[in-house]
Amino acid sequence: MDEIKDGKVNIERYRIKEGTKVNLKKYSTACDVVIDKAKVKSLYFPEVIEKMKDLQEKLYAQDTYGLIIVLQAMDAAGKDGTVNHVFANLDPGGVKVVSFKQPTSEEKDHDYMWRINKALPERGDIGIFNRSQYEDVIVTRIHDLIHKGQLPQDLIHKDFWEERYEQINNWEKYLHQNGFQMVKIFLHVSKKEQQRRLMDRIINQQKNWKFSMSDINERQYWDRYQELYEEMITKTSKDISPWYIVPADNKWYTRYVVALITLEALKKINPQFPKLAPEVQEQLEQFKKLISEVDIKSLEEIKNSIDKK
Repeated sequence: MDEIKDGKVNIERYRIKEGTKVNLKKYSTACDVVIDKAKVKSLYFPEVIEKMKDLQEKLYAQDTYGLIIVLQAMDAAGKDGTVNHVFANLDPGGVKVVSFKQPTSEEKDHDYMWRINKALPERGDIGIFNRSQYEDVIVTRIHDLIHKGQLPQDLIHKDFWEERYEQINNWEKYLHQNGFQMVKIFLHVSKKEQQRRLMDRIINQQKNWKFSMSDINERQYWDRYQELYEEMITKTSKDISPWYIVPADNKWYTRYVVALITLEALKKINPQFPKLAPEVQEQLEQFKKLISEVDIKSLEEIKNSIDKK
């Protein structure tokens, strides 16, 4: 394992290059570098958050680009915790978090991307997708929901899923060409760690509220999920909208890497505070001068008051 002394983890180690055939068994689920956990939590992570906040402010002020962070994973991999610990530190006015759960009856009456499009962030904002459009090539496929849904049956053929991957890739390209960057993160948790976390939800009363029988039921499809996630990442990790496979067994490390990936995405956008129009700049300079003169007069008044005493 690489030893990291200054906290500068190279996130390229987790980025899936376009054209790579993914085998999840070859990717680590645990922290795969030698790094000081205490320093990450007390020093490195807070430093990254501060840099993210600075760039977020510029992104919001510039109001031209938008950023979409997709979080996809198996149950109990830490999506909610990642949202709370990484993105809750940003200005909530410029962050939009959307969790995609089982589609409502209204959502089922539209195309599968309808609810995703509705959730897109505005320019200047960061959108966090807790699950995403990729539910419709994973869960839908696991449970054969296509044949049980309202899609016309004559549209379902042998190349159906290839077409859906193509649709998603084209949509992400369209967003990129319109100033909305997308970064996709797969939180890679081990089957053993998922079991431990699910058991914790059952045993720990403070976490009982997180427990859902659906989590237990979905676990029986573990191997099929892994197979489909491999296919999904292989077919949809593009240079303009890459996938990152992030180790998820160690929550402190997962959150740090996600923060680093987000910071890098913001750096690539390179947002800047907008320049003021000449007339506004002139007004600002006049106001600065006025304030300065007021301050000088105030100081003189205070001095005279003291002298009189």
